[in-house]
Amino acid sequence: MDTTLVIISMVVLIALLLVVGAPIKPMRFAAQGAVKLVIGVLFLFFFNVFGASIGLHLPINLYTALITGFLGIPGLASLAAIHIFVLG
Repeated sequence: MDTTLVIISMVVLIALLLVVGAPIKPMRFAAQGAVKLVIGVLFLFFFNVFGASIGLHLPINLYTALITGFLGIPGLASLAAIHIFVLG
């Protein structure tokens, strides 16, 4: 593809979004997902801080943060149970 065509199409798309506005529902969905991800990271951090005294540690990565963020305390408890019983 020609680079000028790509640049022109991107400029037109940006101008169209500025005039019409960004769709609200997808932005709200993405924002709620980001907030839940941050909450999951905070839950895992505090679990690791308090669980260190009894020898528990859950890694903070995308998958564990998503599970904890979307499922909350039961998700954190299930990750801890998996760590204790399955991984030993």
